[in-house]
Amino acid sequence: MKKQLVVLTAALLTVSAAAQFQINPQAGVNFQNITNPGPGLEYKANVGWQLGADLRFGNRLFFQPGAHFGRSSTAYKVLNNDTLLFEDDLVRTNLKLNALVGYRIIDSYQFDLRFMVGPTYDVLLSVDNRNDDIGYNRGDYRKGSLNLDAALGFDMGLFTVQPGVSFGLSRVFSDNPTVQDIGSRYLTYGLTIGINLGDDDK
Repeated sequence: MKKQLVVLTAALLTVSAAAQFQINPQAGVNFQNITNPGPGLEYKANVGWQLGADLRFGNRLFFQPGAHFGRSSTAYKVLNNDTLLFEDDLVRTNLKLNALVGYRIIDSYQFDLRFMVGPTYDVLLSVDNRNDDIGYNRGDYRKGSLNLDAALGFDMGLFTVQPGVSFGLSRVFSDNPTVQDIGSRYLTYGLTIGINLGDDDK
């Protein structure tokens, strides 16, 4: 058993040493909406931003962990018989942790096309009400949100562009009595641009 473990470890180290490794710093925008608004509510995604980096381990098939800091904004409208009572923007600050698996569909010297999919987790850092018209605060939200993400990556030499979508698997709101019956989830679209640093074996 010990001999098999040593052989397996040596094989993994050999594969890791031979595999491509890249760092991909990125910056971009996001549009975060919330599904299933409660009665008399409307949600609409506003423009937010994100900044972070991914790592890539592997060649054609690769593992892509990453971390991104961002601010997301959603407009809330409160209606009464289709009459707008008031509107507010709720801004959330998150740390997003990625664990994606990807495959290079096109792998050439001039251009790469990648597809990535996997789980992500958003750690809620803060919640801001811009106008204080809606009384939601950080305690009304779950501290974290589990998501399923999918993205495409376009690599052109040093530069990369990556559109993606994130489907929330966790409820947005906490178990506080005032919001515990709202089954809303996050739906987020994003677009980042960045650079690729590191090995590039072709």
